[in-house]
Amino acid sequence: MKIMKRTKRSFFGAVAASFSGGSAASARASFEIHHSDTAWRRRQFRVLRRGATEPPFASALLNERRQGSFDCAGCGSPLFSSSTKYDSGTGSPSFFMPLDGAVAINIDARNEVHCRRCGGHLGHVFDDGPKPTGLRYCMNGAALVFQHNDLS
Repeated sequence: MKIMKRTKRSFFGAVAASFSGGSAASARASFEIHHSDTAWRRRQFRVLRRGATEPPFASALLNERRQGSFDCAGCGSPLFSSSTKYDSGTGSPSFFMPLDGAVAINIDARNEVHCRRCGGHLGHVFDDGPKPTGLRYCMNGAALVFQHNDLS
C-alpha cells in the first residue's frame, strides 16, 4: 500500500484539480497527477523564468529515444542533439554536450544552464558525465521541446 504524505501543495493541488474541469472523468482517471492547462503553463513558467526544478522522473522526455533535437520551450532555439542524450539515472533528461553556442552557464548560481537566446532556465551542469566531455547537463524536461527528425 502506497502512503502519500499530505502537504499543503498536494492538498491544494487535489482541490484545484477537482475544480479544473475541461476533460472527461474517464480521462482524469487514467493519470495519477491532474493539472488544468493553466497549471501546466504555470509549471513551465516556474521552471523557465523562476528557476524551479521539476521532480525526478516527471518528464516525458526522459525516455525519448528518437533522432532529433531538444529545443528551448521558451523560444524554440535548438539546444541539444539527441545523439548527446544519455541515461544518467538521475530522473532528468541528461546530455553530455549542448549544440555550439546554444546555452550559457552561470557559474555563480550553482552552474545554472540558461538558453542563450531567451535566458530561460534549463537546469544545471555537473562534472560527473560520460566521455568525451565529462559533463552532465541535467535538464528540466518542462524547459525542453523535442523536435523529431525523420531521416528514414
